[in-house]
Amino acid sequence: MRWALVKVCVAVTTMVVVAFAVPLGLVIREMARDRAFSNAEREAAAVAPALSITTDRAELERVVASAASDAGMAVHIPAGDGGADGGSGSGGGKQQALDIGRQRAADKDIATTRKLGRASTTEVPGGSTLLQPVALSSGEIAVVEVYVPEAEVTNGLGTAWAVLAGVGVALIVGSVAVADRLGVRMVQPAQRLVESAHELGEGKLGARVPEEGPTELRLAAVAFNSMADQVVQLLANERELAADLSHRLRTPLTVLRLNAASLGDGPAAEQTRAAVAQLEREVDTIIRTARDAKPQTAAVGVGAGCDAAEVVRERMDFWSALAEDEGRKVRVAGVDRPVRIPVARADLVAALDALLGNVFRHTAEGTAFAVDVHNGGDAVIVLVSDAGPGIADPQAAMARGRGSGTDGSTGLGLDIVSRLAESTGGDVRIGRSVLGGTEVRIWIQLDGREPERRGHRGSVRRRRPARLVSTFNRPRSLP
Repeated sequence: MRWALVKVCVAVTTMVVVAFAVPLGLVIREMARDRAFSNAEREAAAVAPALSITTDRAELERVVASAASDAGMAVHIPAGDGGADGGSGSGGGKQQALDIGRQRAADKDIATTRKLGRASTTEVPGGSTLLQPVALSSGEIAVVEVYVPEAEVTNGLGTAWAVLAGVGVALIVGSVAVADRLGVRMVQPAQRLVESAHELGEGKLGARVPEEGPTELRLAAVAFNSMADQVVQLLANERELAADLSHRLRTPLTVLRLNAASLGDGPAAEQTRAAVAQLEREVDTIIRTARDAKPQTAAVGVGAGCDAAEVVRERMDFWSALAEDEGRKVRVAGVDRPVRIPVARADLVAALDALLGNVFRHTAEGTAFAVDVHNGGDAVIVLVSDAGPGIADPQAAMARGRGSGTDGSTGLGLDIVSRLAESTGGDVRIGRSVLGGTEVRIWIQLDGREPERRGHRGSVRRRRPARLVSTFNRPRSLP
């Protein structure tokens, strides 16, 4: 907007300057020409009194020399009756034609001026000449020729045009400066509005826009600030609702903990009590997070991360006991060496528990499953696969909250996994595993790139490293 306004002002000012400067330059040129010929007319008029008195050559040469500023004057006296010339001292007789000075005009132009009896100008090499007729005492018409060089006609014209051009350039520069200041006054509020919108999108809920600038931008700033306040209020209400709903779980958790304490000894009892304790800790974490006054963002902080191999081993130790009770075969691969990822430990635990819980919830007892971890240098891929019936519509399964309702699914488990991957610039895909059932691939990016745009959740295109592709396609078998 700022540069557009500057361009418009430059165009308008340039048109105005041209519209006035071109005619004014032509007027200045005509004025310089009129001045040069006016001086020539004054020089010719200075010789006229002498011509009306005498036609003596010596006298006229002195008059011409004193009247002309240079050797640019000539006098042409025609032949005639000399009896009327009292200053010549001679008797009657025929007077010869007399030419004093250098003649530049053509004879026909001199004859035409003498015949018409009025002054005229004619072009000659190097300039122009003024032909001024003068009546002699004998009744004949003499012609005074004054040479006007081209340099005298254009004297001072270049300076005047330069000054005129300088004024025009100064006007254009001034218009650019004024337009730039006006553009800054209009653009700065718009830039602040854009910056605040980006900050709000990044999770900085305290971003606000100063209500200043033109009326339209002030109204936009008021609307933005009102929207930001409403967003903060909605998030606060959502946190309160999450805290309230989580708090309602305390009563059934207390009953469940008391019942678990009365189960006695044994692996199943210990496993049940551990699960109840973990569930209670998770509920307490949800309540504390929801009650926190500072909004949480999804960005991974500097230094955040965990060892994916260690987390997978720990969670598989937990789920393996339940798998053994249900007769499920389990395989874990790629966890023999540390694999660092830029994901919080609690987030990875929640994602793995969501996927493994789906395996136990949606497949029959005895269905095998596997967890593989692949470290590709710039990305870490976690594969959770099973030998169940698979997912008929992966795209619908990735959509948040589209649970079937008949099996108790809410669709939030896959959404938790997807948000974890996308926070690093990765993605989640659902496909058919080599075991015959569902394979969920979690791509965790390690280079810290921004998440890529997607047409729908989990459908981003990315070139995979060749080594990882071959690893995925290699047939796997359970022990």
